[in-house]
Amino acid sequence: MKKCYLVFFLLILIKVAFAQQPPKTFSVNFHGANIEQFVAELELKSGYHFYYNPVQFDSLKITLEVVNVPLQTILDRSFRNTNFHYAIVEQQVFLTKGREIQTTLAAGFFKGKAGDVPHETIPITDYTNDQDKKIPEATTENKLYEIGIKTNEIKSGTATLAGYVKDIKSGEAVIGASIRVVDSKIGIATDQFGYYSLTLPRGRQTLSIRGLGMRDTRRQIMLYSNGKLNIEMQEQITSLKEVRISAEKVANVRSGELGVNRLDIKAIKQVPAVFGEADVLRVILTLPGVQSVGEATTGFNVRGGAADQNLILLNDATIYNPAHFFGFFSAFNPDIVKDVQLYKSSIPEKYGGRLSSVLDVTDREGNKKKFTGSAGIGLLTSRLNIEGPIIKDKTSFIFGGRTTYSDWLLKLLPEDYKHSQASFYDLNLDISHQINDRNNIYITSYLSNDKFKLNSDTAYAYSNSNVNIKWKHNFSNKFYSVFTAGNDHYQYNTSSSDNPVNAYKLGFDINQTNFKADFTYYVNPKNTIDFGLGSILYKLNPGDFEPNGSKSLVVPNVVPAERALESALYLGDKYDITPDLLVSFGLRYSLYNYLGPQTVNYYAPNLPRESVNLIDSTTYKKNQVINTYHGPEIRASVRYNLGDNSSIKAGYNTLRQYIHLLSNTTAISPTDVWKLSDPNIKPQYGDQVSLGLYHNAKANTIELSVEVYYKRLKDYLDYKSGATLVLNHHVETDVVNTQGKAYGAEFLLRKTAGKLNGWMSYTYSRTFLKQDDPNAGDLINKGNYYPANFDKPHDFNFTGNYRLSHRFSFSLNATYSTGRPITLPIAKYNYAGAERVYYSDRNQYRIPDYFRMDFSMNIEGNHKVHQRTHNSWTIGVYNLTGRQNAYSTYFTEQGGAINGYQLSIFAKPIPFVNYNIRF
Repeated sequence: MKKCYLVFFLLILIKVAFAQQPPKTFSVNFHGANIEQFVAELELKSGYHFYYNPVQFDSLKITLEVVNVPLQTILDRSFRNTNFHYAIVEQQVFLTKGREIQTTLAAGFFKGKAGDVPHETIPITDYTNDQDKKIPEATTENKLYEIGIKTNEIKSGTATLAGYVKDIKSGEAVIGASIRVVDSKIGIATDQFGYYSLTLPRGRQTLSIRGLGMRDTRRQIMLYSNGKLNIEMQEQITSLKEVRISAEKVANVRSGELGVNRLDIKAIKQVPAVFGEADVLRVILTLPGVQSVGEATTGFNVRGGAADQNLILLNDATIYNPAHFFGFFSAFNPDIVKDVQLYKSSIPEKYGGRLSSVLDVTDREGNKKKFTGSAGIGLLTSRLNIEGPIIKDKTSFIFGGRTTYSDWLLKLLPEDYKHSQASFYDLNLDISHQINDRNNIYITSYLSNDKFKLNSDTAYAYSNSNVNIKWKHNFSNKFYSVFTAGNDHYQYNTSSSDNPVNAYKLGFDINQTNFKADFTYYVNPKNTIDFGLGSILYKLNPGDFEPNGSKSLVVPNVVPAERALESALYLGDKYDITPDLLVSFGLRYSLYNYLGPQTVNYYAPNLPRESVNLIDSTTYKKNQVINTYHGPEIRASVRYNLGDNSSIKAGYNTLRQYIHLLSNTTAISPTDVWKLSDPNIKPQYGDQVSLGLYHNAKANTIELSVEVYYKRLKDYLDYKSGATLVLNHHVETDVVNTQGKAYGAEFLLRKTAGKLNGWMSYTYSRTFLKQDDPNAGDLINKGNYYPANFDKPHDFNFTGNYRLSHRFSFSLNATYSTGRPITLPIAKYNYAGAERVYYSDRNQYRIPDYFRMDFSMNIEGNHKVHQRTHNSWTIGVYNLTGRQNAYSTYFTEQGGAINGYQLSIFAKPIPFVNYNIRF
């Protein structure tokens, strides 16, 4: 009996001791903080999770400075003399406006004394490795999910938890969602399929999940052994449209990658664009380190690279010409696009074949829950998107299409262009299917077509067509693979038929068939290994010139087709040496084979490649290996955290490019010719070293970054004076290999939350080339460095969004850049009775500097949830100041005199209006 009293007495002492423990205290310093900043800092410091409706707290501004006080004191002082209230239940804080949340029951509710609610039994959901059991969909924060085979005692050691993070409404994957263990630095981000894998200590854990455009959430788990858990998240609907380029609030600081930007479609749609059409590539041009040679082009230059040195992917399919309607629109339908990632420095090992960057555009999978859609109509274009389940929760589709009706606008042009015509369309169809827990199939397809004629009988047309199939297979929770096979096709043609005698057709096309296998192995939370292989079979038709009609007397001219096989193996390892030090290293080995049938010319050694120096030619049979290039490509980066909100990163990479763009313009043109490396034209090679400093401020709502880089280029193709590029059977005699260097600094300031948000970027960038080999032909600029055609030292961009109310917002976009280089005639002289021109050194002068400002207003319909349709208007002005920016300069001879002209694409303000509807 005495022992019972003793035990009872000890229990009372323990309870009293715990009851008398002082509450945990915190120090905060807020100056006009909004609710997002206030909650973010308290969650970070206290470990509590806050729940609130952002719309109710829209007008709240908090100014408070306290040192070492309990959480309750902070909340009391913050909400003093306001209509805001709070309630704390265990590790959760509920914020309300007007009504208070009661955490106790009324007196006599249980016919006894009023008091705290008796501890409620937490509902349990369990999962074992039995494949017949359904993987739980973790939709609420109040459940405890038991993972693995349940045992009476928790075993020591670790176990692996894996699954998919999905949108609860549509069932689509949430890409780049951050999953971290609370009170631990263990965490990972979901991949392009929404898949994650975490190795955790066995026992009870709390997972914190954050996703781009999704509401932050948590999950309670009891981990017994290896198992799976799919997590469903809700879309974040706020009164303040946040522009975020990273899924996690500190992703730009904590990730090990340099020169990587990520945009979601919500941010893209807030940036004003010409004719009001949301444009992926226009927004990419507002990021640091990304420039274009001028207006009306969707080609872009990254860190001093040429337009053809960018690998542009749509669902892993290569897009060779990403432009519509003279370059005014990009090839990506904004209603289909889900995620856009631009790699400028830390290019993953699985990508290769280009020197400057990789632009990876990913479409949405389609709604797996119900049928939905959207439509839009503007002054020049209309679009329609439909998506829904084929088999609910397993198979979905998404279809999107765009077209134009622009001829009315062309009729408003001056008389010289009044009879011009232009049209385009593009179609997307994607299907995703979950076979079972371990296997998923994804089919993506894209088709585009452009036609135009500029007041002449010459018609131009070009098209892209792509189809891909992916099979994702999970070998285990830690190990999965993605097998991809596809075909990409690009072609252009010009034709003339008004004069039957001279009627002709000129065509070019490029085909590539590709296969790759990518594997990912999550060794442990600190170590992830990626490896794989891939091959691309190129088939190029460099040009065929044929008569158009039976009356045409045009002599056919066909340039022989080219074939090549590009293959690669890669291995990459990302390892957290310490919580603050992360190292990533990868090696890619590429092998290129130039294949027959082909006739190859050989020229005398140590002499320029000219027709007079041709000494031999050899004809090779089909599939015979003519020439081989190969070599390693290094990818390395390191990140060191300087604190919770700062880090420094460094990186180095080397790349090889085996395909070249031959163009007589500085922008991507429908009539450009692509050329494969052969015995006379070497592949391009480049390496880059970069260093970056990153810092977040104001509860991670302000992001600052500075990156510097230095890049070397080798065997970049430039052209001899008077070079012929189209229908050239020996184009190697008109091009020269150059060496180059590029260097610069990039600054980015971004505000991700609040009524006013957006970003500013400034880039200082230089690119120089030189040709100093006398054996290659005439020296350019006496063998000295000269600016590349796309060298633009200064580039500044501002993108701002201001939310006036729940339904009205304004966007302003401003950009300034140095004019691009040109070669000008600097003198004229008479020779043989005719006036002739003497030109300056190559690219010695520049066109005038570029400046443009755009404005748009977004008007949304009401936000009632239970509506069949939701609509919105976008109204704005492109080139608000009406500046006549020079796109190019050119010179013509008239009456024996040489006159210079400046061409401007948009010389006046361009108003636009778009109506959008979702259903």
